[in-house]
Amino acid sequence: MIDRVDSQNWLCIWVLPMIDRRRFQSCLLATLAGSARFSLAAHHVSSKPSLGFSLYGMKSLSLELALKTCAEIGYSHVEFALNEGYPTFPTKFSADDRQAARAQLDKLKLNLPCMMLNLSLTADAKAQDIYLEAIKTAGQLAHELAADNPPFLESVLGGSPAAWDQQKQLMLDNLHRWAEAAVQAKIAIAIKAHVRSAVNSPERLMWLVEQVKSPSILVAYDYSHFELQGIGLRDSMSVLLPHTKFVHVKDTVGNAEKFEFLLPGKGKTDYAKYFSLLREFGYTGPVCVEVSSQVFNKPDYDPVQAARSCFQALNEAM
Repeated sequence: MIDRVDSQNWLCIWVLPMIDRRRFQSCLLATLAGSARFSLAAHHVSSKPSLGFSLYGMKSLSLELALKTCAEIGYSHVEFALNEGYPTFPTKFSADDRQAARAQLDKLKLNLPCMMLNLSLTADAKAQDIYLEAIKTAGQLAHELAADNPPFLESVLGGSPAAWDQQKQLMLDNLHRWAEAAVQAKIAIAIKAHVRSAVNSPERLMWLVEQVKSPSILVAYDYSHFELQGIGLRDSMSVLLPHTKFVHVKDTVGNAEKFEFLLPGKGKTDYAKYFSLLREFGYTGPVCVEVSSQVFNKPDYDPVQAARSCFQALNEAM
């Protein structure tokens, strides 16, 4: 089948004997202009990050209602939380539930790029064995939910900032084991720095990634943890974005010693600048709201209203 641009070219050639030179030039220019508009439109769509919401912040809702809510608000993707107490906790997430979730994601045109799985590289050997099995179980779930493009896992890494020098070799050894389990499960793991973790800076995160040298280990970028330490937005992005496959967003108040996480738009982060820098560094992947437990554990927290306010703030900035 001839597409729209090709059909315009074919039409100009077909009618050439019947029109004069001037009309041919007009037709050709119109075709070229249409081709340019088509190319620019396609580039514009592919160069815009997608907004999503992590269901980590919708623990009180059923999965069906959470997905419906995110789609109605305008989000294009979601992140599942595989933590205990959530409807997508693997041992509680039945085969029928998984099939229903997959069907609903398709119906609502919601993507599932990532699943949260809280692990720690500094936990003891017994815990590491449990984590390896959890990675394999999560991999099976990922392929059941999206066989053509299985979501990757996302996790912080544990430890404490002051213990980095003592813990980094242990963390690297365990990360090698995570990477091997991920390869077996045919998934990837996006690892994230945290202000209270041994891996609290872009440089420490990249040290692990560069040392492990595994295509199954990716970077998850979350500026909130760097903002609390006075690390600049551009400075952190320049180090991490070339290796980043997933972005979490939330706001902060305070500093590394005493802080509170906030919903995007409720703090001091300049999201117009944020999205401008994402474009500058060529990032076109998921940008997903992560609501901290500091926020969703408050008595007056409303997950639906939170999702709406976050979308409005981020969508306007983008």
